[in-house]
Formats: sequence, C-alpha cells, structure tokens
Amino acid sequence: MGFLSNLFGPSVPNITAEELSKKLKFGKHPLVLDVRQPDEFRAGHVGGAKLIPLNELPRRMKELPKGREIVCICDSGSRSISAAKTLAKEGFSVLNVQGGMLAWRRAKLPVQKG
Repeated sequence: MGFLSNLFGPSVPNITAEELSKKLKFGKHPLVLDVRQPDEFRAGHVGGAKLIPLNELPRRMKELPKGREIVCICDSGSRSISAAKTLAKEGFSVLNVQGGMLAWRRAKLPVQKG
C-alpha cells in the first residue's frame, strides 16, 4: 500500500444512482449496504438494501458476503465512502453511490419505506 492509501485508505470507485438502478435490474444484483441510522433507513431506502449503521460496521462485517459486490449508500455519500474504504481494506469488492439517497431521490428512483 502506498503512502496516500495508508493516509486516506484505498480508493473506491463511485457509481451514480442510475448506474446502481441498472445493476439491480440487469446486473449480477450487488448487495446494497445502507450505512445510515435506522430512522433514516425507515424513512426511505433502496429496495432490498441491508442496514448496518456505519458505527456498527466493524463488528458486523462478518455478516457480509466476500464473494459478492457490495454497493454502499448513505444520505449524501460521505458515510458510505468511509464504509466502502473500510470494506475495501478487508478485501471486499465494493462501490460507493455518489450523492447517496439524495441522488437516488433526485433521479426519481423507487424508495421503499419501513
């Protein structure tokens, strides 16, 4: 690992909300990992997403599949990039949704409540 990777963590590719939507419809169905708090999740999330709040991720990482692509999402993209970098360090195949649920809603993509 280089100096910058040690300092900032591994680089993680970003995808748009629209790209995630296409992956869910036509791709290999990545696991969508929502790292917001439960009340934020209940207010609206990507259908089928798994909720693990960012502060619980280190101790719950074993719940995640190593052989499946994971796409992290939060409200704006800042918590999810932290989660994605943490997962990438542990060898997970991971992407980050740029703009998070704000971008998802802006794109008028379906939101599940509850």
